[in-house]
Amino acid sequence: MPGLRAPSDYKQEPPRHPALAINSKEPFNAEPRRSDLVSSYVTPVDFFYKRNHGPIPVVDDIDKYSVSITGVMGSTKELFMKDIWRLPKYNVTATLQCAGNRRTAMSKTRSVKGVGWDVAAIGNAVWGGAKLADVLELVGISKCSHATPSGGKHVEFVSIDKCKEENGGPYKASIPLIQATNPEADVLLAYEMNGETLNRDHGYPLRVIVPGVIGARSVKWLDSINIIVQECQGFFMQKDYKMFPPSVDWDNINWSTRRPQMDFPVQSAICSLDDVQVIKPGKITVKGYAVSGGGRGIERVDVSIDGGKTWVEATKSQKAGIPYISDSENSDKWAWVLFEAEADISQMTEIVAKAVDIAGNIQPENVKDIWNLRGILNTSWHRVHVRAGHSNL
Repeated sequence: MPGLRAPSDYKQEPPRHPALAINSKEPFNAEPRRSDLVSSYVTPVDFFYKRNHGPIPVVDDIDKYSVSITGVMGSTKELFMKDIWRLPKYNVTATLQCAGNRRTAMSKTRSVKGVGWDVAAIGNAVWGGAKLADVLELVGISKCSHATPSGGKHVEFVSIDKCKEENGGPYKASIPLIQATNPEADVLLAYEMNGETLNRDHGYPLRVIVPGVIGARSVKWLDSINIIVQECQGFFMQKDYKMFPPSVDWDNINWSTRRPQMDFPVQSAICSLDDVQVIKPGKITVKGYAVSGGGRGIERVDVSIDGGKTWVEATKSQKAGIPYISDSENSDKWAWVLFEAEADISQMTEIVAKAVDIAGNIQPENVKDIWNLRGILNTSWHRVHVRAGHSNL
């Protein structure tokens, strides 16, 4: 593509913050420390998890960069950044979460395949850009359309990057047309993150943001948008990011029996403590995040300091000075909440967190019940073990 290219090696990678925990160097996959993750409601760009499948694309000439839109009336429409910038700009606060978040903990039950993530393959940002519904209207697709006259029911996003899983081809994914054309779904073609131009790790110059859905559908380094009859047939839609039961393993898997995962389930994690930690006896504040997919707010976060025998309700917050109410117009429906609970620790114990969303969905108690061979969607109760004392474990 003129203006944007995908390197075939890792010699032109961007700089990253030294505090990130690197889970894979090539391609680069990394997450922040737990305490850094919940230090603010909006995650700083430096501490937003990095998820890549190949070398980071390079912009040579932003004026020559364009996105092609195909599948409408048999023609192709080229949109340059100046065309995107002319559309109304929206800022949407949304949490992105890798489907493999908390995979490392799941792998302790049984082996899984995938990048080993702790609890920080997640972040909350203010994304700025044009609504996809407005962009598609430029090519004649009305808002809230279920299908085009030619039968298009899905919108496919194709990146410029090179992925080994696609045999050197680009990353791609799709969402239903009705979601793409619904302004209330807040799907963006984003060019800003936290008020600044996107950086290379996060999709510069243009990326898709699909709020409430696993991060795998928010395609970065956008090359083309295709209106298609069936959902995308790419690797990451058809042979990855699907939820299988514990009875399925690599010797009996049939990818076609499961739909691609879209919304992420209700999730929470404790971030003020490591999985095993010695603390001083006395009062502590347990801090973490909770979030649910599909725009479902968080109704409650429960915290236990005795392994789940008894519970207290944590306080929840989003924006400073504005009380969080799960279904209020003043709350960010696509974003996480940060929670806090006070605890008095005098001995060895297990601290547990679980969240409930406004639909009454609750995190499952045991990870073994949701184990799956790719280690995705580990939304089991989050547990940390602490011991009151003065020496290292």
